[in-house]
Amino acid sequence: MKYIVLIGDGMGDYPIKELNNETVLQNARTPNMDSIAKYGITGFAKTVPDEMHPGSDVANMSIIGYDTRKYYNGRAPLEAASMGISLDKNDVAFRCNLVTVNDDTLKDYSAGHISTNEARVVIEEINQQLGSKDIQFYPGMSYKHLMVAKNNIGANANCTPPHDIMNKDKHHYMPSGKDSELLCDLIDRSYNILKNHRININRVNNKNLPANSIWLWGQGYAPKIPHFKKLYGLSGSIISAVDLIKGIGTYAGLDVIDVPGATGYLDTNYSGKANYAIDSLKNHDIVIVHVEAPDEAGHMGSISAKTQAIEDFDSLVVGKILEYVQNNESNEDYTILVTPDHPTPISLKTHTSDPVPFAIYSTTINQPDEVDSFNEISMENGSLNTVDASNFINMLLQINQQ
Repeated sequence: MKYIVLIGDGMGDYPIKELNNETVLQNARTPNMDSIAKYGITGFAKTVPDEMHPGSDVANMSIIGYDTRKYYNGRAPLEAASMGISLDKNDVAFRCNLVTVNDDTLKDYSAGHISTNEARVVIEEINQQLGSKDIQFYPGMSYKHLMVAKNNIGANANCTPPHDIMNKDKHHYMPSGKDSELLCDLIDRSYNILKNHRININRVNNKNLPANSIWLWGQGYAPKIPHFKKLYGLSGSIISAVDLIKGIGTYAGLDVIDVPGATGYLDTNYSGKANYAIDSLKNHDIVIVHVEAPDEAGHMGSISAKTQAIEDFDSLVVGKILEYVQNNESNEDYTILVTPDHPTPISLKTHTSDPVPFAIYSTTINQPDEVDSFNEISMENGSLNTVDASNFINMLLQINQQ
């Protein structure tokens, strides 16, 4: 048996007036996810424990099979692992977004999805001017970067994700608590450094948003996560353009596969992810494929972009893998799980912790349930009801042992 987990980040949503009170999943054309639902078994998954913030870190760790109440220790340390940044015992890693601030209002959490090449220049300037023996900044991809603080600095500060405070006064959401004065000072000083930076002058001249401030959040220490194979007896791989997801895979001992053209945005190489996933099954028992684009569209508040991202995910990832599984001439059986990690509703432009719809298709399932489409409404008739997402991998194994 080979297992394939397909995660459409942020696909879940609420009914939208402009879509005749349908969700984006209801309204979008998704014949392949609908087929998996129709010929599989379905339900809802709780990916975020009640007491935890609905971040992609918590939700994806759950889907990959880890109880976040036991293993989660912050978002940024996971990204550090993906970037090859080693954390000592007392090192605290922070996510460092490049953002756009206008008249003290946080206008954009991604600085207009600044390019990686531009961002690298900006972060290197920030490190040169704000870095010290205790503080270092590391460039990542697009707007997503890291700061590492030594000697437990900022570990217990209260920090807010920037995508939660779009178009709000930043002063109401600056870091608070222990060491917050230092963190706030870094954010404030970054604005003075970047507001007239040549990269931003060029961006404004080209009618792009400037990356005129950093924003610090998601901090934590290096976690201790047991390897996936030790927990489940399966060798595995993971495919994503996002450092966070790659970092989870790194700590889990999964083979982290880089796909050319995978951007973590609407223009990502969907087909390439599917092809690399299929190829990885030659050497592994399970592959996990994560696609970020629907989440980015949700944060943008764009119905059209989210619809397109979901339809591209369905046709170019789910469709290609489903076709391979159904036409494969080997003697192997296959099981496919399709799920969002969390909703990113258009109306809110941020994550929620609502349960998400999921569907499991297997070449060994003979009795599908009565659901015939993949969305938040149809899954109310799913035979699996609501499950804890951290049990997903065990569920897949048990389904095929029956």
